Amino acid sequence: MKNLTVLSWNVNGIRAAAKKGFEQWFNETQPDVLGLQEVRALHDVIPPEIRDPEGYQTHFVAAERKGYSGVGLFSKQEAKFSEISLADEALDAEGRLQVMELGPLKIVNGYFPNGTGKNRDNSRIPFKLEFYDRLLALLEQEKEAGRPIIVMGDWNTAHMPIDLARPKQNAKTSGFCAIEREALDRWVQAGWVDTFRQFHDTPDNYTWWSQRFGVREKNIGWRIDYIFASPAALPFVKDAFIWPNVMGSDHCPIGIQLDPGVLKLK
Repeated sequence: MKNLTVLSWNVNGIRAAAKKGFEQWFNETQPDVLGLQEVRALHDVIPPEIRDPEGYQTHFVAAERKGYSGVGLFSKQEAKFSEISLADEALDAEGRLQVMELGPLKIVNGYFPNGTGKNRDNSRIPFKLEFYDRLLALLEQEKEAGRPIIVMGDWNTAHMPIDLARPKQNAKTSGFCAIEREALDRWVQAGWVDTFRQFHDTPDNYTWWSQRFGVREKNIGWRIDYIFASPAALPFVKDAFIWPNVMGSDHCPIGIQLDPGVLKLK
């Protein structure tokens, strides 16, 4: 059996992405697993050809607020889907988390909060950090028990200076503040591995670009989308990649190749 292609993409609105060729991209790519973030649509207004594509199981979680946040999962394999509660009403109301279980493999799809705040005052950073830390704690027991777990999505933080084009200019910008980067440090210290950096140690690999004119063409970007693997999942990750040439959103898709042997673990 060939490796499984697991993809993650913040589509910045699934209905907008649908008008920019999402369905054609999906049909050509045919991923085994796809996690979407920032779906921004209730289930019944997602285009049916995307909501229920032939040959796939799907699962969507929407925010209580219409047109905001939201995540979606697609699987070729028979899967069990569920939502995740972080045991906090405000965090859970935003429709940012879901889980897919493929036998022993657990895949968490997350749209992590932005810390910027309404007035670009970084006022939402505490909310963001609470989200990071609660999810980390929630997964700890299973990770320590040796379960293979993948956590993917838009994490809204560039971890290291190599992960954005202009680190010095953005030291006080949400997404690269020290306190946010330290939250990612806690994940790494707990044993989680940034799969892309396992295979690529070069700069200029970004997943998000401002929509200001010419920024993407000049590759003035940020790497804020990640796929983290637990220690038990890591040996099965055979490659990790970014697809910056795929358009349709201000983010691009990212992915990993996963040895299907992970589905046979006991």
